[in-house]
Amino acid sequence: MAVAGSSSSLRVISQFHNRFMTSPFPSSNLKFHINLPKPYSLPFTTQPLRFQVQTFNSASSSSSSTPATSLTPKWAEFAANISGEWDGFGADFTSEGKPVELPEMVVPEAYREWEVKVFDWQTQCPTLAHPNHLLLSYKTIKLLPTVGCEADAATRYSVNERTVVGGSEDNNHKCIAFAYESSGCYVSVWPIGIGDDGNYKDLELEYCLINPKDRESRVRIFLKISMMRLASIGVFCEQWYGPFRNGEQLGGCAIRDAAFASTPPLKASEISGVWEGLNAVASFHESQTLQGELVEEVIEDGRVKTVREEEGEVVLLPKQLWCCHREISSKEETWLEVGWLLDPGFALTSKCIFSSNQAKLKAITLARETRIMDGV
Repeated sequence: MAVAGSSSSLRVISQFHNRFMTSPFPSSNLKFHINLPKPYSLPFTTQPLRFQVQTFNSASSSSSSTPATSLTPKWAEFAANISGEWDGFGADFTSEGKPVELPEMVVPEAYREWEVKVFDWQTQCPTLAHPNHLLLSYKTIKLLPTVGCEADAATRYSVNERTVVGGSEDNNHKCIAFAYESSGCYVSVWPIGIGDDGNYKDLELEYCLINPKDRESRVRIFLKISMMRLASIGVFCEQWYGPFRNGEQLGGCAIRDAAFASTPPLKASEISGVWEGLNAVASFHESQTLQGELVEEVIEDGRVKTVREEEGEVVLLPKQLWCCHREISSKEETWLEVGWLLDPGFALTSKCIFSSNQAKLKAITLARETRIMDGV
């Protein structure tokens, strides 16, 4: 695939902007129903993963300050890298990492006759981000399982559409926090229920990690949290198949990935030890989520060192993935972390950090880590 140069990228972004200006996207009040525009082309870069290089002012992340959500120069780059047709496979896992079979009612008769267990959905995720507004919309589409190359004629089983709107004042049952990196990586926090005390009872944390060595490959990991404990896990392994077409084009038998839920999980020995790497942080405060100021860019925050043990609350998953729940008593924090071991000794990680006493989101981090010591 040809890589757009800087001048051509600017032209495409300009065309992208013009298309949006003729669609029903107002420039100020964003409290409206979103209708996606027709297909168009987007630039797709293959530059190495990098965090925005800025001087991080620790004072700006203190509890007394509330940084305002704003459109940064990196948002347009993020929009270009995340937009498009992402197809692949998805599967659900228990909190212990065991794959969950698909409902019998959706499994083809041929599989049932031969007692073949089916764990994976074939999926689509058409994604569109506005380059000049904090606005992102995408659909997670699950397709009914098929036999052989009938996949080219697969029908939809379910469609879950989500929209992230920066600065929106109406966050009831919508995204309450969203952190992004220019490469296309992002983390979002979605409320599932609200308790009697007004706090969110259950949450779904969505982590999207893009392979820094292959921008057309990504994983999305969903952690469902109940009372700040891990309840279930969802994993989607996806490839980029072209510009946004609102899910009208299906990879079918040409899809470059394969079902993965029943493949061997990551080995604990591969991630145990001492890890160190560049860390980027987006800070959040309760007043932000209440006011709808929910979109923040992760900003470089120096290097971080992490010790991972083979024993503990680490859930090992297929495709070299893992997740874990950690209580950091010294900081009165709860960490919900996911990781992707891209190469031996090199991983991309992200975590949501909550206050242990009030279960309030404090920060979202994204890091590239290298193992500097095996085992602990």
